Amino acid sequence: MNSDRIEGSMEDFAGRAQEGMGDLTGDREQKARGVVRQIAGRAQHAYGDARDYAQHAYDDARHYAQDAGERVGRVVEHQPLTSLLVVGILGYILGLLTPRR
Repeated sequence: MNSDRIEGSMEDFAGRAQEGMGDLTGDREQKARGVVRQIAGRAQHAYGDARDYAQHAYDDARHYAQDAGERVGRVVEHQPLTSLLVVGILGYILGLLTPRR
């Protein structure tokens, strides 16, 4: 949980309280400001959710890439000639697929 989610929730709560006070006192402007605060708080909370999701996705991708790199390293270490042959074939195919000038 990040600060945007916490602050957004607090702003939403404050907006609800402000809207309630506007209802109690009959102050339409106060009520409208409370609704605006709620919307702003919910938007900030949603932004915090998106930040958390992006951070988790980044962390997962980084770990996946590290694991894949380690696996490739182990294969190359145990089968260096086969690995060299595979890389050579891939380079040759890439050369065939690349347009010439």
